[in-house]
Order: sequence, then C-alpha cells, then structure tokens
Amino acid sequence: MRPSQASFPALRLRRTRKSAAIRALCQENALSMNDLIWPVFVVDGTNERQEIASMPGVERLSIDQVVKAAKEAHSLGIPAICIFPSTDPALKTECCSEAWSPDNLSNRAIAEIKQAVPEIAVMTDIALDPYNSNGHDGIVRDGIIVNDETIDVLVKMALAQAIAGADILGPSDMMDGRISAIRGALESEGHQDIAILSYSAKYASAFYGPFRDAVGASGALKGDKKTYQMNPANADEAMRLIQRDLAEGADMVMVKPGMPYLDICSRTKKEFGVPTFAYQVSGEYAMLMAAIQNGWLDGDAVIAESLMAFRRAGCDGVLTYFAPRIAKMLNG
Repeated sequence: MRPSQASFPALRLRRTRKSAAIRALCQENALSMNDLIWPVFVVDGTNERQEIASMPGVERLSIDQVVKAAKEAHSLGIPAICIFPSTDPALKTECCSEAWSPDNLSNRAIAEIKQAVPEIAVMTDIALDPYNSNGHDGIVRDGIIVNDETIDVLVKMALAQAIAGADILGPSDMMDGRISAIRGALESEGHQDIAILSYSAKYASAFYGPFRDAVGASGALKGDKKTYQMNPANADEAMRLIQRDLAEGADMVMVKPGMPYLDICSRTKKEFGVPTFAYQVSGEYAMLMAAIQNGWLDGDAVIAESLMAFRRAGCDGVLTYFAPRIAKMLNG
C-alpha cells in the first residue's frame, strides 16, 4: 500500500514539472539505442531496393543492401537487426523445404552480415509462412495446420539459422512445444549459447497486413491463423503461454502486436521479471506514417512517444521499423 501523501497546497505535483531540468531529474523511464531491434526485409538480387506501398519508407533489400543497413545500424548504436525474407514464389511449397536450406535468403543474409559486422546481433524469424505455398506458419494437411509435424520442420530451420551464425532465434509460429524441441536440438548440436526470443504471446491480429505484403504472403494465405495465434480477447492465456515457453527454455519473450497489447507487456514484466520485448508491427507503423505524411501528427514526437509507451509498460526492447529514425534522433 502506498503511504499517504500530503494534501494541497503542501503537495503541488507541478513543482516537479516546473522546468526541463527538473523534469529530467524526475523522469521515470528513458529510451535509448539499446532498446531497439531493427526489422529488415531481404529479397534476392543485387543492389535491389524495392518500395513497399503499404509501409512508406520501408524497402525490401537485396543482401548487399542489407549488409549496408547492418553497418548503418551498428554506426547508429542499434544493437540488433532482425531478418525477414521475401521468398521467390517459385520456391514456396507445401513441405516448406526452403525454410531449412542453408542457401536460403535468410541464411545467406545472416552469414554475410556476421562477416561484415560481427558486433551486431542478428535475430531471425522461425515460422514457415515465407516458404509455405499456403501462406501459413505451419505445415497444412487437409486444411488443418498440424502442430507436431511442423515442430520437426521448425527444428531443422532453427539449426540451419544457428549454423549460418544467428545470435537470437525468434520462433513466431505459435506451435505448442516448439521451444522445448528447438532448445533441445540447439543443446545437442553444440549451439547452447544461442538465445531464443520466443513470440510467446502472438495474437491473431488485423495489424499484420502490410507485413504480409512485404514478405509476399498476402496472396498465398488460405483462410486465417486463428487456430494457432491468440484470441485478441484473451490475457490470462498469454501468461500461460509465456510461463510455458520460459519453462521450455526461452531466454526472452515477445508480445506481438505492440501498442494494442501494452497491458500484456506490463503483466509479463510484472509477473515473470524476464527480458520482455514487443513488436511495433507493420500496421502500427503504417498508421503512424500515414498520419505523419499527411501532416496530421508531428513525426519525431509521436514516434518517440509511441516507443516510450513500450518502455513505460516494462518492455526491455522493441522491434520497430522506426529504429534508424529514432536512433538518429537520440544521437542528436
């Protein structure tokens, strides 16, 4: 219970807001470059930069351009970059074998980034949607996304990314039991130092549309993802999922999307006290950018405020497409 406070006029809370100096002394949360993970989209080719109509200012980049982005991130003080592939539709199949090919886009990008900028942490995505002709995060059998068969494939995918040099694996598929299986495989194959940032509370959200455009999954998706991603109405279930993933060997946990689920971020940090991250997803980015480009919002101010919301909710870091912009702001 909080101790009782003095009453007005002895207590005037405006005293701590009187000047910039006093406000700085009393500020409870701070935003820094160390809180940022920059998601980037990789596409085949050389010197390729492809605009994404639904994500103004974000591009699909060929591997050589992704390496340049990683160098930029490192120079700005951004500690991590996250790779998402836009796979050639000709390589997408029902068995998703491209997902664990050592020469797929993600794995080639990982290797080249780590060779060029070994200091930056490279995070990956573990889910089958970039490689699945059905557009789903898991193997589809007779219209059903099958759990256990998908896990076997995700383990292969995780090991291929580990061999390529990934620092952080991000299982975002939401299959039951995949963290235990991936952690066990990493341990047995000598990759015990690779971290798992589990998308433990990933909701079946309407905010993912622009991302699916970016990775070319929009047209491929058959049906929806409600049988494996979370119901937006549920909060206690998220805590159960997080508890399970931590017990299975996750080092960090993710809440996705971000701003519509700040209550989940806050509960996660308070109940588990573990490294907690959120993804400011493509739909959140697109909404803000639309308003900024129309002159309806002050861009730098609203971006900084949106990211501070994650810190205030207890997040240790945020995946955000605004990472370079906010890093430049913070660097002055």
